[in-house]
Amino acid sequence: MEPVIQGLTLVFNPFNIALVFGGVLIGVTVGALPGLSSPMAVALLLPFTITLDPVPAICMMAALYCAGTFGGSITAILINAPGAPPAAATALDGYPMAKRGEAGRALGLAAVSSVLGGVFSLIIFLFAAPLLAKLALKFRPPEYFALTVFALSMLASISGKSSLRNLIAGAFGVLIGTAGIHLTTGVERFTFGIYELTEGVSFVPVLIGLFALGELLGQSQVLNIAYERITSIVIKLPSREDFRRVRWTILRSSGIGTFIGILPAEGATVAAIMGYNEAKRWSKNKEEFGHGALEGIAGPEAANNAATGGAMVPTLALGIPGSATTAIILAALIMHGFRPGPYLMQETPHFIYAIFGAMLVANFMFLGIGLGGAKVFSRITLIPRQLLWPAVFVFSMVGAYSFASSVFDIWVMFISGIVGFLMRRHGFGPAPLVMGLILGKLVEESLSQSMIMFDNNWFRFFESPIVDFFFLMTATGLLWPLIGPLARRVLGRKDGRSPD
Repeated sequence: MEPVIQGLTLVFNPFNIALVFGGVLIGVTVGALPGLSSPMAVALLLPFTITLDPVPAICMMAALYCAGTFGGSITAILINAPGAPPAAATALDGYPMAKRGEAGRALGLAAVSSVLGGVFSLIIFLFAAPLLAKLALKFRPPEYFALTVFALSMLASISGKSSLRNLIAGAFGVLIGTAGIHLTTGVERFTFGIYELTEGVSFVPVLIGLFALGELLGQSQVLNIAYERITSIVIKLPSREDFRRVRWTILRSSGIGTFIGILPAEGATVAAIMGYNEAKRWSKNKEEFGHGALEGIAGPEAANNAATGGAMVPTLALGIPGSATTAIILAALIMHGFRPGPYLMQETPHFIYAIFGAMLVANFMFLGIGLGGAKVFSRITLIPRQLLWPAVFVFSMVGAYSFASSVFDIWVMFISGIVGFLMRRHGFGPAPLVMGLILGKLVEESLSQSMIMFDNNWFRFFESPIVDFFFLMTATGLLWPLIGPLARRVLGRKDGRSPD
């Protein structure tokens, strides 16, 4: 009980509350701006939190993460332009509802569903993270290697045009992560005679380049876009009848979102799509979907915000990021001297409860901000991109340089930005590369330590049931595109149905 009180005490002081509020405000603003994203905002914020203490720095990022996920629903409903990818499903029914004069009702339902989904996931996070950390204490390097390989295999299912492209991007990230001096052997790799690379490639300039500069280059091709705008907005909370109708949808989607968030490399976008699909599947009024169904708003909004709390579970308990944004938060934890994983839960449990408190406060803050300022935030889209993107470029430059006061980091940012732009252009998502970069060091170190333990005997990996389980899950995930259709055919024949 003492760590809980200590953690909440850290959050509930005026300075930290102000930072959480600032994170919420930035998150909602960024979320409401089509083209900007939470990972980009957190990546830009990262270097500016170096001077802060670890607790307020991580709490501010976590608050931005929560609020940014909700912010996208404002413009999705009002102008049919999802400010963030997870809000794309919300636009399917939110905008039709707004067009028939119920924008306030749609926004109120989205805000309440988001908060309930977020609070649900945080309660699960509060109980699941310590239990998972206790289990992880039994992990040795072989188990961590198998877990990390499984997490990398999950990259196949996140954003991008194909699973193969995602896996290639993840492998490229792992390759970048091997640059520098190997900790076990002391051998220099991929340094090319450049002294700055002996310690490896810094996370911060790579993150800023991929998410901020890469997006800037991509958005430069579509500077002038006109949106159809809903002008009359009177925000109102859902009625008792509205809430009665969607209560099971919110509960179901909250569970789905939390589960999806806990899975390594999954995220809010996948959760939102599944939340929408399941809301439609269980609805008695399927014909309303696409024309302003209440469940079509509540389902994806509860799911995508529930995924934020869920994604923090593997990030903090195992050191495995649950999404692109938590990958950046993981990098921030490492930068501030923390060791994410079971030892974080064991050595500094109050820190975990501080993050929980910050995310809980953030959920209720963006409820108030979202309901009270939705009309204002919708007008943010009027900012000309000719002004917006140069500002992003300046922040990117300052952020990359301020991390280590190194001009070399600016060049790393530029190269990463060009790589990010080319990746997007050819259907490769930047998120898999980032996660590969973050997990690359862990997979390499755990493999090296395991081979020393096993005297270079590969077969000894299979002595551990946990390793066997994760290897089986990895194989199933990678082979599912081949196994899935075959399994459906077999089951179809057993049921007496046509395989087609």
